[in-house]
Amino acid sequence: MLICVSVSHRTASFDLLDRLSAATAGTAATELIAPDTDGAVILSTCNRVEAYLDVPDAATQQVTDRTVARLAAAAGLPVEAFRERIAVTTGTDALRHLFAVTAGLESLAVGEDEIAGQVRRAYDSARVAGTTTPAIDRAFQRASKVSKEVRTSTDLGRQGRTLVQLALSLAGHRVTDWRAARVLVVGTGNYAATTIANLRGLGVSALAVYSATGRADAFAAKYGVVAHRDLPEAIAAAEVVITCTRAYWIAPTDVPADGARRLVIDLGLPRNVDPAVGALPDVELLDLQVIALHANLPELAPESAARDLIQSATGRYAAEQLATPAIVALRRHVFDALDAEIERAESRAESPEQASATVAALRHLAGVLLHVPSERAREAAASGASADFEAALAVVYGLDAGRHAGHRLTPLRPAELISDPAERLLGAEEEQRGSAG
Repeated sequence: MLICVSVSHRTASFDLLDRLSAATAGTAATELIAPDTDGAVILSTCNRVEAYLDVPDAATQQVTDRTVARLAAAAGLPVEAFRERIAVTTGTDALRHLFAVTAGLESLAVGEDEIAGQVRRAYDSARVAGTTTPAIDRAFQRASKVSKEVRTSTDLGRQGRTLVQLALSLAGHRVTDWRAARVLVVGTGNYAATTIANLRGLGVSALAVYSATGRADAFAAKYGVVAHRDLPEAIAAAEVVITCTRAYWIAPTDVPADGARRLVIDLGLPRNVDPAVGALPDVELLDLQVIALHANLPELAPESAARDLIQSATGRYAAEQLATPAIVALRRHVFDALDAEIERAESRAESPEQASATVAALRHLAGVLLHVPSERAREAAASGASADFEAALAVVYGLDAGRHAGHRLTPLRPAELISDPAERLLGAEEEQRGSAG
């Protein structure tokens, strides 16, 4: 019988997931094999740690209890407390869960593509370790097939969502103009390659990568970005920092105290960024816990996010090219007001904790308020009514979008508009085995 013991963002906090992921990072499936367990696969992604086990029917409860006890010890929790934070499925339910996970239906970004590759690599590792069985082989091979069917036969699959896209969609409310942003990607694995592709899709051209493993130069040459070997120096040159690796840890001392506003996005589990970085002046930290809180908001629900991220190539970039001056004008207006309110809130706060909570609420509110007008600007541009939208901004806010006409840049080439960035980098991702998730 197939058993799945699952700890995910649906059942546990990200602090627990962070500890468990770190504790099991080097764990081989062989450690879960016992005389009453025929086979095992361990899956660890950005939002889950799961053990899939093939056991005789008579040993189901015994194996489940032992596996839960081992994972509880790794997480540093009493077994009974740990049980409240897990989900256990068996038989057909476990198989259905595996199919759903592989198809991205249980991901933070529902329908994400990356998870299928992560499941495949977990299965391949188990095969190399000799811990698979015919039943596990059939289950994981069918899961891969089902995932492909979802991607090719459903609207959700065609959206091609990824955790990177969800994070960038959320971050888009903090960035005035992606095309003018200086972005640093920390790491050179497959998530880094996917991140580069999605940033290019947003029009980012000032891209850099940091790695201390010796792979930075080769990665940079392959993807046409700048290579850095000194982390503080790389961060000093960036406005947005995205971590995509298990290999590095960004501490507060790595972030220069130069007064520049920075957005740090941590896609790692275990964390790549010390939470204290988010408390630094002028630094905002978006980690998986924050992203998860926003993943199910109506503004970022799968259907709405798909309109944000997977709009048609023939209309999306043309509309963004025309709408960008209006969006930039509106965002600068809101960001200036936000900065003033944050300064007042911090000066009136009774404690640092109260100030932090108020600032977080203000930033979230600004993002929500900007989302719909930004979409309306794109829709107006797509229908040839961008002048009407800009006129409305002038009447309502007194803004002159024409002052930002320099942001109305030449769109990407047709080939770049039509092809999916993830598909263009598919071969590269196969070569990059390191992953943040």
